[in-house]
Amino acid sequence: MEKANIISIAKSTLEIEISELEKLKNRLDEEFVKAVETIHAAQGKLIVVGIGKSAHVGNKIVATLNSTGTPSQFLHASEAIHGDLGVIQKQDVVLCISQSGNSPEIVNLVSYLKDYSSALIGMTGNKNSKLAEFSDIILDTHVDMEACPNKLAPTSSTTLQMALGDALAVSLMEMNDFKANDFAKFHPGGSLGKNLISKVNDFLSSQKPQVTENDTIKDVIISISSSRHGITVVTNEGEIIGVITDGDLRRMLMKGDDISKVLAKDIMSAHPKTIEKTALAKDAMKILKDNNIGQLVVTENGKYFGIIDLHKLLDEGIN
Repeated sequence: MEKANIISIAKSTLEIEISELEKLKNRLDEEFVKAVETIHAAQGKLIVVGIGKSAHVGNKIVATLNSTGTPSQFLHASEAIHGDLGVIQKQDVVLCISQSGNSPEIVNLVSYLKDYSSALIGMTGNKNSKLAEFSDIILDTHVDMEACPNKLAPTSSTTLQMALGDALAVSLMEMNDFKANDFAKFHPGGSLGKNLISKVNDFLSSQKPQVTENDTIKDVIISISSSRHGITVVTNEGEIIGVITDGDLRRMLMKGDDISKVLAKDIMSAHPKTIEKTALAKDAMKILKDNNIGQLVVTENGKYFGIIDLHKLLDEGIN
């Protein structure tokens, strides 16, 4: 097959699915509002039920809801009718996903889903189905055309299910006033969480090189060499007055002047960039990038506390 034909097929697939998404957007109505309000008002959790491709969609919807503040659990339709119905409590809301709404497992299950929960929401493409008949709220995912060339494989329909699940999650986020810091609570181990909640203090080096303003070049070299950062902080009675990097030392030596009487204050860079240890690590990264520097002086109540390194932040996924 020619490359152009492959691109053409891909574009056609996307065009069909975009068209179906537009139709879904235009038919959103009070049923969607009722679904959001019902889930939001529930005293229990949201149980999402599905089978086949809809089960995969359901698992994704549950993952999105759980990470955005709406407690949810997936229940496979075939497992439900063999003992797992016990997971549903009367205060729970059930969202059952089935494009046909008439698959044997769903037909056998819907009456129990309705009886065991506080409300049954049916996400289906068939408003005349058994699922629709038993549902308190119907979310219509009807499609005129699947993107599959045989018009059989779930493509457009599963795209609509996924998108509608996202619309539910985002609407609930807004109703719950769910913010970035709330999101981070559920993602502490990944880069998302680290960027949202990690503090400078979490990534501080154990090394704290420093000299006084009247220390000699020898003292400066020893201090810089004592840590892996290539920098030392110049202080005066605890106050930060400058920094000296190994680059500053090289530039001084290249001048060829007599260095026997040179003191730290003579070659330091005054007024270095600093950040409080309680600040967000991502803010430290921004200062480092904006100023094209590799290390940042960390303070506690304005006093020298330590060094944070660009490469350490990068290694930890801070950006």
